[in-house]
Amino acid sequence: MTDEKNTLLRKTDVLIIGGGPAGIQASRMLKIKHPEWDVTVLRPEPYSMVYCAIPYALEGLFSADKTFKKDELLTEVGTNLLRLKAVCVDPEQHQVDLEDGSTISYGKLFICTGATPILLPVPGNDLGNVYTVKTGDDMIRLMERLSGGLDVDVEDAATTIPEGLRAVVVGAGAIGLEQATAFRARGAEVHLVEMQDRPLPVMLDGEMCSKMITDEILKTGIHFHSGVSLTEMIGEKECETVVLSDGTRIELQAGRDFIVLAAGMKPTINFLNLDHFDHTRDGLIVDSQMRTNVPDVWAAGDCVTFHSGIDGKPIGGKLATNAVPMAKIAALDMMGIEANYPGFFNGAVTVMGHLRIGGTGFTESFALARGLNVFSTVAELSTRFPMMPDKGWIRLRLVFEEETLRLVGAQMVGTDAIAERVDLLTLAIQHSLTAADLTQLSYSAQPWQTFFPAKNVIVEAATSAVNSRRTS
Repeated sequence: MTDEKNTLLRKTDVLIIGGGPAGIQASRMLKIKHPEWDVTVLRPEPYSMVYCAIPYALEGLFSADKTFKKDELLTEVGTNLLRLKAVCVDPEQHQVDLEDGSTISYGKLFICTGATPILLPVPGNDLGNVYTVKTGDDMIRLMERLSGGLDVDVEDAATTIPEGLRAVVVGAGAIGLEQATAFRARGAEVHLVEMQDRPLPVMLDGEMCSKMITDEILKTGIHFHSGVSLTEMIGEKECETVVLSDGTRIELQAGRDFIVLAAGMKPTINFLNLDHFDHTRDGLIVDSQMRTNVPDVWAAGDCVTFHSGIDGKPIGGKLATNAVPMAKIAALDMMGIEANYPGFFNGAVTVMGHLRIGGTGFTESFALARGLNVFSTVAELSTRFPMMPDKGWIRLRLVFEEETLRLVGAQMVGTDAIAERVDLLTLAIQHSLTAADLTQLSYSAQPWQTFFPAKNVIVEAATSAVNSRRTS
């Protein structure tokens, strides 16, 4: 692996490849518990990012630099930060080659390199105005496009966009929705393309919720193309025509308009010799301690594949809120402290216009596709006492296993208090609570924050499930 041109840069007790949420979490835990350990983080990017804040910086709600995490999160506990890229890992020699030609040796290796947006395999995907959004560089390039090609200062507020700017966003998952919303809020004409027949197809199912979100998309002025796919992007240096599978052609002006691809992520593991590592298309395979099959190598976050905490089968889970607890488990295991990661539950929330949207566990259709016999119930209540001004509402769908009434999923749409309910119901799924358990939920009530004391939306949906089985 090494040759005469390579010099041994240093030795480190723990080498962490990746400076995102998992890398930061693990390094802090290791250094706080074992300050005598030498811990080194490799992060080629100039900053670690608050990824989910990028759409709101693009929208102009705050300057771009607010999405940058401080390096002190690493250095203040004594972690060494090297802004270098790993290009090759030799697990037998416990060494990693770096992009500058040097080599670093490790005692333990933690891989948390995240994931990269998928560049759809369609003609024209290499044209100059076709973007993906994940890194700080991605964000700056889009900000420059939105400013008409002007250089962008990351500390400055958003500028006025070019007149007539048109943006096409491919993918109506949470990332695509938030990107489309940001561009529309800046005044662009926005076309949102989704190959499924509804927005947020992974998070939600049910005609009512899908219609609510579709209506909100249209209400913002976004053109929504559902049930169609991107087939071609035509142009010389930049795309000038977007072609969809139903024959729709969206004309773009080179030098002004652009396309954003938000149609999924793939694990960033191409720098590894994968002959050494057990892996799938979705990432490195790890056990419940985050150990790979290679001795002294752990991995976590978006670069790994893992199983569902509900049925034990493999499932995607590329969320920062999965990466952080996985990193905690990895760090504990490196320190010899027993811990096990239970699996993905994938609680997540997003926003579309005035709607707050969330889901956790399995949708009904997803559960059925995985062989579970399930049914769902729905409840809807206002989120304040009905006589209070500006009262909101929430519509909740709970998914239960037929035989046991075990809760396996929840989805909701409303005007407020969605994230808190997603977290509560994720905990219920984690602990295998049943509909009967949820009917006994002890809840609070207050005119500005809840419905009347007589009802709670979770209890109502759970009671419907219990009652339906009593009468069946």
